[in-house]
Amino acid sequence: MKKSAFFGISALALTVTAAPCFAAGRDHIEIVGSSTVYPFATVVAENFGKKTRFKTPKIESTGSGGGMKLFCAGVGIKTPDITNASRRIKKSEYDKCNKNGVISITEVQIGFDGIAVANAKSGPQFDLTEREIFLALAKEVPGDKPGELMPNPYKNWKEINPKLPDEKIEVLGPPPTSGTRDAFAELAMEGGCKTFDWIKQLKADAKKARMAGEKTKAKALKSRYKAICHGIREDGAYIEAGENDNLIVQKLEKNPVALGVFGFSFLDQNADKVKGARINGVDISFDNIANGSYPLSRPLFFYVKNAHVGKVPSIPEYIAEFTSEDAWGEDGYLVDEGLIPLPEEQRKQMAADARALKPLKLGAE
Repeated sequence: MKKSAFFGISALALTVTAAPCFAAGRDHIEIVGSSTVYPFATVVAENFGKKTRFKTPKIESTGSGGGMKLFCAGVGIKTPDITNASRRIKKSEYDKCNKNGVISITEVQIGFDGIAVANAKSGPQFDLTEREIFLALAKEVPGDKPGELMPNPYKNWKEINPKLPDEKIEVLGPPPTSGTRDAFAELAMEGGCKTFDWIKQLKADAKKARMAGEKTKAKALKSRYKAICHGIREDGAYIEAGENDNLIVQKLEKNPVALGVFGFSFLDQNADKVKGARINGVDISFDNIANGSYPLSRPLFFYVKNAHVGKVPSIPEYIAEFTSEDAWGEDGYLVDEGLIPLPEEQRKQMAADARALKPLKLGAE
C-alpha cells in the first residue's frame, strides 16, 4: 500500500487542540480513501481543476479503512479534508472522529458499484453461488452436525460442487483495510454463510438477546456469527494482493484459473483482459447492479470534514462539481467511468444535502 509522507505519522499522532492549526494555510483539497472510489474522484478532480480557478485536489488511494483512520485523526491542515469509502462509515470510526474533534461530517453517497469475482478471459467461465464462495474461502466451515465447525478442507473447486472447474482454489483479493474486502465479506461471504440455518440462527438469537437487554450474551453471539461468516482462510487459498487492482489483473493473466476480487468499474475498464463470474446465475453488468438483481452490489461514498470548509479553499465547489448532473447524472462523465448512478430523486436529495453540508448523525449500531 502506498504510504504518504504528508499524512503518515504526523496525522496519526495529531492531538486535538481548541484552535486547530490553519495558520500555515493550504491552497488545495487533500483527499484519501477507497481505491474503488479513487478513479471517480480523480476524474472529478481533473475536471474541477480545468473548469475552475482552483487548484486540482490531491488524491491518495489508501483504502477505505486507512482513509478513515487519517480523516478521523483530527482537525487541521495536516489531516485530509475528504475521505472516499466503498462502504459506509462504521460506528467505531464515527465515534473516533468525534473523540478527536471531527464532530461535523457530511456523508455523500455517489452511486453504486458491484463486487466482481473475475478471472482471465482465457480461463473457464465460473458460475458461483454465495454459498460456494463461502465454502471456498471461509477459515472454518460447518461440519456434519449443527454447531460444528472444522478448518476449511477444500483445495479444489470440484470438491465443493462437481459442476465447478477441476481447478485449485486460488483467489486474489484486497487486504482488511479495503472497503472492497469489507463489502466482499458482508455480501459474498456472509451471504453464503447465512444459507446454513444454525449459523443464521446465531444472528437472530443475538438480536433477541439485545432486545431482552442481555447485552453480554448478544455481544458474544454477534461476535461468533461474525467470526464464522467474515473469517477468511489463511492457508494460501486467499492471497492478499494489496490495494493495487492492476496487480491483481496482471496475476490473473498469468494464471487464468485464479480468481480476483475488485470493483465492477475496474472490471469494466479491463474488459479486454478479465471476465466476471456469474453469481447465483446473474451476470455482473451495469443494468443488473442498477436494478438490484446482481447479489454483490454496494453503495459508494465520500465524507467531508466540515470544519475545514472556509479554511481550505474550494471544498464547496468540489462538492458541487461531484454532485452535478454533468458528473454523476445518468448521462454524466462518471457513468462513462463505470459508476452506477443513484435514482434521480435520490440524487437530487443527496446533492441538496451535500451542498448544504448536512451533518451526519449516526446512531447506535
